[in-house]
Amino acid sequence: MRTSEDYVESLRAMRPNVRMGGESVRRDDARIEPGINVMRITYDAATDPELEELFTTTCPDTGKKISRFCALCRSSDDLLKKQKMIRTGARLSGFCIQRCMGTDTMNALSVTTKDIDDAHGTEYYARFREFLRRYQDEDQIAAAVMTDAKGDRAKRPHEQVDPDLHVRVVSQNKDGIIVRGAKADITMASYCHELVVFPTRSLTKDEKQWAVTFAIPADTKNLHIINRATAPRQRKILKAPLNTYGSSDALVVFDDVFVPWDRVFMCGEHEFAGTMALTFSQCHRHSYCGCKPAVDDIVMGLIALAAEYYGVEGKSHIREKLCHLAGTAELIFAAGIAGAVNSTKSASGVHVPDAIYANVGRRLAGESTYEAWGMVADVAGGFPVTMPFEEDYFDPTTRPWMEKYTVRNPKISAEKIHRLQRTISDYLASSWAGVWQVAAVHGGGSPAMETVAIASNYDFNERKNIVKRLAGIED
Repeated sequence: MRTSEDYVESLRAMRPNVRMGGESVRRDDARIEPGINVMRITYDAATDPELEELFTTTCPDTGKKISRFCALCRSSDDLLKKQKMIRTGARLSGFCIQRCMGTDTMNALSVTTKDIDDAHGTEYYARFREFLRRYQDEDQIAAAVMTDAKGDRAKRPHEQVDPDLHVRVVSQNKDGIIVRGAKADITMASYCHELVVFPTRSLTKDEKQWAVTFAIPADTKNLHIINRATAPRQRKILKAPLNTYGSSDALVVFDDVFVPWDRVFMCGEHEFAGTMALTFSQCHRHSYCGCKPAVDDIVMGLIALAAEYYGVEGKSHIREKLCHLAGTAELIFAAGIAGAVNSTKSASGVHVPDAIYANVGRRLAGESTYEAWGMVADVAGGFPVTMPFEEDYFDPTTRPWMEKYTVRNPKISAEKIHRLQRTISDYLASSWAGVWQVAAVHGGGSPAMETVAIASNYDFNERKNIVKRLAGIED
């Protein structure tokens, strides 16, 4: 298993194919470092005596100790531990731990490649197993590369004016395939080792060239990562852990990229494109049932601490907000538990979370995002977004005034209140806050997509029959 330092060194050794702000940058660029620091948490936790059991597991195929982020979920217990690990990791970073995307991708690949092989007699599952062995042995990080540029949303891939608006195979030979197109909104593309690419939707027999799944090193020739980095505001004096973390999202361009056959896991099997996308989404929405409760944990902490520091702790409106948030957080987490307990074992041995529970949990998480942050804004008041600059709290001329007029509860020092207010400002009113509030709604699928999934899987006819029996209606 890698250490966090090994991980950072592995990034430095990669070919510089990341562009940001109109220039080519290396993966140790200061703007990317906050996202790298989040990944460091996952490596450090694997050797922390208090966290090691949750963040690592034993591979049943090799008997080796591996990161749980690299493991397949072969039981309900594995799914539960994944969910708990994600909640713990998100609490440590202050927001999304990110690395779960690789976990959910590997599980979806295992399920889908086995199903394709069973239907077509292909060799994708064996290729995947060999890829997974290397991935686990090297303790790598993978980005889930799913969302296509899409073009006109009213048209299917084969109806677009430009066929490259969904990633596609443009040619193939005995050595591999050539792919072209772009994938958007790809989190941690600039600080992962592998990009795992798969379709974003179901496809028809006319769309076989877009039915492609593969894994490729993130620094492969002709692959370009156009990156956007986001992080809380940097602190000059009042250093804090939150302000060392961040994330990156990218447009990933495949400009006729060669992919060898041993890294290809679907090529033309159009009837499994939707299966691959949905299986990943189902696994990933289950992960959100661990991630979003952690964010609510932080929201509750901000409100409770602000109430204490402002002298309104115990007021009825504070209790109401905290209990409402606690209910939301634990209902989302409970949906994840139910999804794990009611999981289905696939032909490959991977347990897939229950579709209904994974989707209702994720839907509730997305719908409650702005309500939760609105509660923080209500309790915090306006000062976290109008406060003077950090330096003014320490300038000899203004410091006495700042200390005098920052105090709320006389039992709490001005510096503690200042630190809290600046942290609330990071979560509510920074560019980073805007990114993560939108991501909380749309990441892993917006509430509209969960609605589609619920409608597709839920038996509403059974509910009608219940009422018919109670009403004495006979068909």
